Formats: sequence, C-alpha cells, structure tokens
Amino acid sequence: MDLPPAQLAALVAIADHGSFEAAARALHVTPSAVSQRIRALESAVGRVLVSRTSPAAPTEAGAGLVRLGRQLDLAFTEALDDHPADLAVAINADSLATWFRPVLADVAGWRDVALRLRVEDEGHSHDLLRRGDVVGAVTSDPSPVQGCSVTPLGSLRYLPVAAPGLLERFGGRPDWAAMPMVVFNAKDRLQHAELARHTDAAPTVVHEVPASDDFRAAIEAGLGWGLLPQEQATEGLDAGRLVRLGRSASRVDLYWQRWRLDSPLLDRLSESLLAHAPR
Repeated sequence: MDLPPAQLAALVAIADHGSFEAAARALHVTPSAVSQRIRALESAVGRVLVSRTSPAAPTEAGAGLVRLGRQLDLAFTEALDDHPADLAVAINADSLATWFRPVLADVAGWRDVALRLRVEDEGHSHDLLRRGDVVGAVTSDPSPVQGCSVTPLGSLRYLPVAAPGLLERFGGRPDWAAMPMVVFNAKDRLQHAELARHTDAAPTVVHEVPASDDFRAAIEAGLGWGLLPQEQATEGLDAGRLVRLGRSASRVDLYWQRWRLDSPLLDRLSESLLAHAPR
C-alpha cells in the first residue's frame, strides 16, 4: 500500500490543529490541498480517517496512521539533522513536579530536541500514546499499547495530609465523613480510595485544584485534606504547615511506555527517565 509522507503529514497536522484550514496554514498549503491529500489517503486505505466535526479529529482508524506519520517525521528529522525533533511526552502532574525535573535539566543540554509535554493523569496517559499524540508516556498501566515497549519506573508514595487549622475545626482528629476533600480533577481517584479505607460515607465537599503546586498550596491553606507525593508533603510536615492523617500511605506504580522505534533521540530520553525515576 502506497502511503505518501505528504498525505500522512496532512493527517498529523489535522490531529495537531483541529481543522483543515489550520492544518493548511501549518503545512503552508491551501485547505483544498489538505482535503485532497486526506481523500486520497482515505481512498488508499478504504476507511474514513478524519471526523469532519469541529474540531476535526482522526477517527479510530486514523489514529494508527497519525502515529505512523509522527514516526516517519521523527525518522526523517533524525536522518536529515536539519532542525530539532519534536518529542511529545505524556506526564502526570505529580511526576512533573517531583522526580521528572532532573530530566528537564538533561534535555536543557540537548540542541536537537524540542520537548512537548502533555500533562495527563497517569491512569489515562496511555490513551494519548494509543492515539499517536505522544511518542512516550509515563503511565500507571503496565499493559503495552500496540507497537510500544514498557519499562517499570518505580512508585510514587502519597501521604494523606491536612492543614492543622482544618483538623482543629473537626476536634483535632480526622473526621473523614465531614472534612472537605481536595482532588486534582475528576480523573483523580486517589483521595476517594483513601476515604474508602476509613468510611463508607461520600465526601461532603470536593474541591478541584488542577495544578500540582497549587494543589499543595490549597491543602496548606486549609481548603481540604488530600494526598501529596511524599517529596512534596515532607517540607510542609517539617515546617508545621501540614499534619499527617494517620499512618496510611498510598503507592502508584509508574511505567514508561514508548514507541518501539529505532530512534537515538527517543533512546536518549528513555535513558534520562530511567536514570531519574522514583525507584
């Protein structure tokens, strides 16, 4: 089957920019040219590859070809060495705020890579890999996405904590059924799992704070209780801004899933992640 790179590039551009017009601007061609390339690609594979919605997006059949298009682009970039290669990586916010930061320092010294981070919950980041949106993902899913390899990274340890003032409002001891709770977003189920260890009651109030440092600040301000990575929690505990709620702790196992592709740049990124992983 003949799949010209220009047609695959048009599909990738639509995935990145959400419309035929925006894809055309990115490729420096006309929208008609993008439309023709997509129709030719769909004719070649015999399937609808782009959902003509707003925003436009690859269909399930198109996702595999998006990944192929990105792999070709990475291979061409590495072979020609004429501009930095885009490496899109999915990372959960807590990893980005803790153990992943030395990886950023490593990448800062590379002149042939443009790192594009996609912040996503570790339980859902593998979906970005499956759709071809990223070349690798830090995920809690050990089952490999098709065409990808999996390497264990280690575990993040979480502690349930609250501000001393919040605890005082409830008699100086955790009232799990009554205390307000802070979560990162609707995908974050860590706090719910911890709550289920102590009570069958649902939380009375759930606040959402979708940024790692702000999440910690919200707990320290007394907005509610929540689980923090041990690395983040320790400073607040030592300074008296936080108190630990009981002796329980939660662990989230993390894995690095990446394209099974012969790529020196992707190999170098993988080596950096493994060197700094939370083992």
